[in-house]
Amino acid sequence: MSRVLLEMSILEAAHLTDLVEQFTELIADTAAEGTIDDEAVARLVPDAYRDDDAASDEFRRFTQGDLLDRRRDDAARVLETLRRDGAQLRPGDVADADARSPFVVELDDETVAAWLRTLTSVRLVMATRLGVVDNDDDRPDDPRFGVYDWLGFRLEGLLEALED
Repeated sequence: MSRVLLEMSILEAAHLTDLVEQFTELIADTAAEGTIDDEAVARLVPDAYRDDDAASDEFRRFTQGDLLDRRRDDAARVLETLRRDGAQLRPGDVADADARSPFVVELDDETVAAWLRTLTSVRLVMATRLGVVDNDDDRPDDPRFGVYDWLGFRLEGLLEALED
């Protein structure tokens, strides 16, 4: 079993907490409805058969609940690691003097996997919302693209840590 130390600022951890909580709410709302009407959530339960809509619908009917439950459980695990002194970090509660202080989490193999799946899922939802199709789709004047890029930076950092 390996351990990965992930460091970010307290403010980054608070903003990531907010993003993951929003993602969790999106998944919960979709699970409660039982159908996926949201294109961004649909990307989380992709077609199994690209050339056969009926087979894909059938496959999705049997798997989407489990896939969304796994995404929810992964997000819950990430949120648990983002707690500070037992409490969730909130961007509005972070004092200016504390914002850049380091926030370090130690992740075991299972938790790293949950982080990778969650950050990828949140980024995929954002990409759909932002209309990102390829790496050239970027609008520097839109701050949401900065968040999208930051999630990619965090993903890359986790992958590099696993390679070391």
